[in-house]
Amino acid sequence: MRAYLIRRILLFIPTLFLVTVIIFFTVRLIPGDVLDVMLRQNVGFQGSAEQLLETIEDLRHMLGLDLPIHVQYGRWMGNIILHGDFGKSLWTAIPVTYHIGRSFPVSFQLALMAMIVALLVAFPIAMYSAIRQDTWGDYIGRSLAIAFLCIPAFWLGTMVMVYPSIWLDWTPPLEYVPFFENPIANLQIMIIPAFILGTVVSGICMRMTRTTMLEVLREDYIRTAWSKGLKERVVVTRHALRNALIPVVSIIGTQIPFLIGGAVIVEQIFALPGVGRLLVEVINKRDYPVLSGLNLFVASFVLVVNLLVDLTYAYFDPRIRYR
Repeated sequence: MRAYLIRRILLFIPTLFLVTVIIFFTVRLIPGDVLDVMLRQNVGFQGSAEQLLETIEDLRHMLGLDLPIHVQYGRWMGNIILHGDFGKSLWTAIPVTYHIGRSFPVSFQLALMAMIVALLVAFPIAMYSAIRQDTWGDYIGRSLAIAFLCIPAFWLGTMVMVYPSIWLDWTPPLEYVPFFENPIANLQIMIIPAFILGTVVSGICMRMTRTTMLEVLREDYIRTAWSKGLKERVVVTRHALRNALIPVVSIIGTQIPFLIGGAVIVEQIFALPGVGRLLVEVINKRDYPVLSGLNLFVASFVLVVNLLVDLTYAYFDPRIRYR
């Protein structure tokens, strides 16, 4: 196990290096730079064209954008490796770590709550659907899974915002409150977007859990358990479900990046100051340090989550050994 962990952690280095290269150079391919955006938002400049050009060049030099791109990359990586400094916002001069510390907990809480909702919905329906294959209950469960897969989260979120306000004169609370400041108010704000995202993910988990459960229920050791006279609950939960969870855990691991950084529209609809909403803002502003630092942090988090997912395989299947 120790050797496996060391190898996986060492593999983080080239992976993150490749991620930094892609992030740093790709964001600079977006048409227009930060100075163009600044000038568009400050149209009241007083002065001649020459003074404007001189001001632009001074700003470009002050922000370090006049350097060759490989030099900018070297400085950025050097500050991260040597000092743990992700840089500062080009607009506000606020450290990137502050933006990460403010937005990531919101997205993490949303992703965690959405995953809990997804599993609470998916597991009972999928287990019942597999045990009662080709019955009306199975048909209803499979239809629900397909419906959850087909309904876009942004459409469902919009409907939740629009129709209750028309029919019931009620809208979900839109002023975010941190969890540790007021847990009750925080949960009131987060539960609806978490339920919306959770239903989408539950469709994927439901389909995978049903498929793997059907395969496991046909194994010889399950037939042996039935022949011993064990109760259905014991056979399903203790023997079948645990061995059926390995592919499901893999699916859960692949959904984490979607829930952390992909819930952009849901965060916009419900005014949640999470990673997705911040990414939209910094892309529009061409705030390169915040954009690069935030993507690098999320990529690192995803690598750690994938490692933890791989380690859980040995728990669900004792035959798996890491060397």
